[in-house]
Amino acid sequence: MIRQKSNIGIVVAGLLLAILMSSMDNTIVATAMGTIVGELGGLDKFVWVTSAYMVAEMAGMPIFGKLSDMYGRKRFFMFGIVLFMIGSILCGTAHSIVELSIYRAIQGIGGGALIPITFTIMFDAVPPQNRGKLGGLFGAVFGMSSIFGPLLGAFITDYINWQWCFYINLPIGILAFIFVTFFYKESYEHSTQKVDWLGAFTLVGAIVCLMFALELGGKNLAWDSAQLIALFAGFAVLAALFVWAEKRAVEPIISFGMFAKRLYATSNGLAIFSGAAFITASVYIPIYIQGVLGGTATNSGLVLLPMMLGSVASATIGGFLMSKLSYRAIMIPASLILLLGTALIGTLSPASSRLVIVAYMIVVGLGIGATFSVLGNSAIHAFDVRQRGSASSTLSFLRSLGMTIGITVFGIIQSHAFTSKLTAAFAGQKDMPQGIAASDPHALLDPAQRLQIPKPILDKITSALSDSVVLTFAWTALPAAIALIFAIAMSKEKLDPAAQQSGQQVSGGAH
Repeated sequence: MIRQKSNIGIVVAGLLLAILMSSMDNTIVATAMGTIVGELGGLDKFVWVTSAYMVAEMAGMPIFGKLSDMYGRKRFFMFGIVLFMIGSILCGTAHSIVELSIYRAIQGIGGGALIPITFTIMFDAVPPQNRGKLGGLFGAVFGMSSIFGPLLGAFITDYINWQWCFYINLPIGILAFIFVTFFYKESYEHSTQKVDWLGAFTLVGAIVCLMFALELGGKNLAWDSAQLIALFAGFAVLAALFVWAEKRAVEPIISFGMFAKRLYATSNGLAIFSGAAFITASVYIPIYIQGVLGGTATNSGLVLLPMMLGSVASATIGGFLMSKLSYRAIMIPASLILLLGTALIGTLSPASSRLVIVAYMIVVGLGIGATFSVLGNSAIHAFDVRQRGSASSTLSFLRSLGMTIGITVFGIIQSHAFTSKLTAAFAGQKDMPQGIAASDPHALLDPAQRLQIPKPILDKITSALSDSVVLTFAWTALPAAIALIFAIAMSKEKLDPAAQQSGQQVSGGAH
């Protein structure tokens, strides 16, 4: 714990910079993806740029959280910062989508150390009476990264080059590293806990097997091929081993007993499915703007911006209402708005105006924002201080899992739909211009290559891409509908500020 008040502000600044760097990275990259795919190719694999980061981050969260309890926060925070910066440098040197996905996984491991440990250091360092204010400040940084990340990514992509979307992490990371390394004086009294290594490895292995099976199935591998059957079998075996390991573990990564609480179980279910719907809109709207409408990365960023503004507004309103209304009363209308937003973006066409797209994205943002502020509280509501950390980290993990599987599954839907529509559109035709192939759709995302394609041919490819993305958006309404069902199933508790403050005071001891 920090002993000198003069150091607290510097340490908090370092923590805020770390959160800014890790949270802004995904929004910057989402805006730049159209340009990155246009240069590197691999539209059929671009979802792995996001999935690789999230899978690695998920794997790291529970492991580094336990390790920091055992051996100290500071060393693992420093490790996370350094690894994140190394991954950022490597991402800027990538020459293919596969390389970029691998380097993003390295970034993700660093992010898996940064996110849980940053919040833990904040609780260790800041007096209990100031933690509420600091929590709001951390939330503001998340909101700021959501708003300015897309615009910054668009500006860098259009006026510098996309590599700097990753290199920009270096000055931010160096400052965060210096502030925390030199000004955070940590106590060395740490509790020894047994790390659930078997649970960690079996869970990550099961997720990886499942996503590779879904990604390769029907495309690189036949659904009845031995390799694909082996991947699904690996998923089933590892998932069963994970459940077995968690029931026997002294400190399980995910405690199944906690799900007996109705509010906790429904909060997690809502987080999983709303996250899957939200991430799909975030990833595919920039592709739609650049590939279908012929816009620039800046156009993509400007379309994502209203969605992010809507989410920040909704998160703020949801946080304000928690002490006045039940969690259920807040989340039912929010989930209805999210379902409406996903249904609306499923009606887009090449004739849709930018204003219509912006309006639909605002609706999606208003629907998702409350989940960020409300579910964090509803998930820990039913537990005492000793269980709240585990409850909160499990919610974050499962939300990330929902996003990861969501973007993988919907990526398969879009890729397969696009391929089949291209095949149908160009069946028997030989009038493609030299150097441009219907099977090379990333040309649509590169303005220079797009100009080389004759308008009749471009219209057919654009129509195929539009149909495939809109079909993907239509399917996104399914997890949004399931999220609404979980919201309806929530119990009727509401936030008790006095009890929450009491819990914070109890948990404010030094390590």
